[in-house]
Amino acid sequence: MPALNIEFTEEELAAIREAAAADGKSIKAYVHDLSVREQQRRRFVERAAKFWNEHMAEFDAAFPEEAPPSTGGAAA
Repeated sequence: MPALNIEFTEEELAAIREAAAADGKSIKAYVHDLSVREQQRRRFVERAAKFWNEHMAEFDAAFPEEAPPSTGGAAA
């Protein structure tokens, strides 16, 4: 299985060690799970933003009182 060697400062490693212990995990498992969760979070945000952008007009039509005011390019 592929692996990475990652360098941390003593302070960073101490913080990671503490967080891993709080989760009841080894440092290796903690860092693995953290990186996988970050990938999943980014994918979720990208897909949520895409969905929102595709359906924003529908939402604005269904809830006009919640739609942001139009800027229209006119000076205030």
